[in-house]
Formats: sequence, structure tokens, C-alpha cells
Amino acid sequence: MILAINIGNSNIRFAIGENHMDLTSWTINTKPFKTTDEFYFIFKSMYEQYETKMKAITGIVIGSVVPHQTGIIAKALERFHPPKIMIVDRTTSSNVVHHSNQMGTDLYANAVAGHELYKGSKLIIDFGTALTVTGISEAGEVLGVIIAPGVITALKALIGNTAQLPDIELKEPERVLGQDTVTCMQSGMVYGYLGMVEGFIDRAKKELDTEATVISTGGLGHIFQPLTDKIDTDDKLHTMRGLCLLYELNNNKS
Repeated sequence: MILAINIGNSNIRFAIGENHMDLTSWTINTKPFKTTDEFYFIFKSMYEQYETKMKAITGIVIGSVVPHQTGIIAKALERFHPPKIMIVDRTTSSNVVHHSNQMGTDLYANAVAGHELYKGSKLIIDFGTALTVTGISEAGEVLGVIIAPGVITALKALIGNTAQLPDIELKEPERVLGQDTVTCMQSGMVYGYLGMVEGFIDRAKKELDTEATVISTGGLGHIFQPLTDKIDTDDKLHTMRGLCLLYELNNNKS
């Protein structure tokens, strides 16, 4: 049983399963930042809820884009688990080739999962704190990345910088032209980002000069994927599968 942990800027996602395709997942907020003792009690509660699976854990893999929380979480986990904790990043061995010394672990895990689980060229769209698009060739080479403000990030900026615009539920409105403040904002956020994502896909495919399988992931992928025929599949656990694959690929070598 593998426990995978993805420490993101907004959420920390946990996934546990026998392998990268058999995962049970849940999340907690990244902020406010927590201490080792706070994480210890969070993990203690997790053990009570998932006791059978937790006791069967033989390996732990952590990927993080919040460095100062990585060691804290690892120390809290060490109180429960004898198995060695594997902390992965862009330098961890895999069948993916990239040419960046700045690539985030989440983007790298997305690329690994894309290469291992899908044939041909791929575009991975991650609807996270940042909206990212990662292009991977059929041979597993990362061809480039797009980074833009995430949907929630943009929505918070809009609300925070206006006096009368409220927080809203992100969902498809019935009309493109809204009839009240909430539906006007829903149209702007949903259709605005949908248009941007579709534009990214079209331009990336033109630059790749080939067809590519398009996979969306992240907390909001399920909202956008049904609204377009340009996204082939949505998998909210795609990044987690990448972390598990990094563990499996490297654990098999040892």
C-alpha cells in the first residue's frame, strides 16, 4: 500500500492505494501553515478513519511545491510509519526528459503520469492555484509549459479588488449574458477561462504540429471538461498517479 502526498499552494492532497490506479483520496487546506504537532494530530485522525489501509502502508511518497512544509510533514509521518519516506522532485529518475532547473514537482508528476498512462503526444492542463499546460512528446520529452493565474486565484483577485462583487459558486451559468451579478461573474469566470484554455490547446497543438491527447486535472477540471470537446478526459488524481509512479519506478530499481 502506497501513501502519496502532494503539498500544493492551496491544498494538501493525500491518496492511498495498492498502486497508481487504485487510489482513495482526500484533501486538507495548506494554509494556515501548520507545525509538526498539528500534522501529527491530523494524521492521527486520518488513521482512525482509514485504519485498515493505513496499517498496510509499505511506502510513502511526498511531492511538494511548498518547501518549508515538506520536512514538517515528513517528521510528523515518521511518528507513525517505519517505511522510508521518498521525497520526489524534478530530479527523481523517470522515463520523462525535461530541460528545466525550475520545474515544479507537480508539473513533473503530471508529465510522468501523462507519459506512462497515455500514448502519443499529450497536453496536461492542471486547474490549480496556477493554471498550467504541460506539453509532452510521444517519447516522453517535456516540450514546454504555460503558466497563468488559476481560476480561484483570479476570482479572489476580482472580489478582493472590487467593493460590490460577491464570492460565487463556480458553475456553468444558464446564459452567457448574465442577468444578475452572480451569473454575470459565473459567465466571466467559466466561459472566460474556457476560452483561454481552448486557445492554449489550439495554439499548443499547432506548435507541436501533431494531434495530442488532452488531460485535465486539479480541483476544477471537472467543471470545464464537460463544456468542451478539446479536453479528452478529466482525472483529478492525475498528479497523485504521477507521484505514485515515481515511487513505483524508483522502488522497483532498488
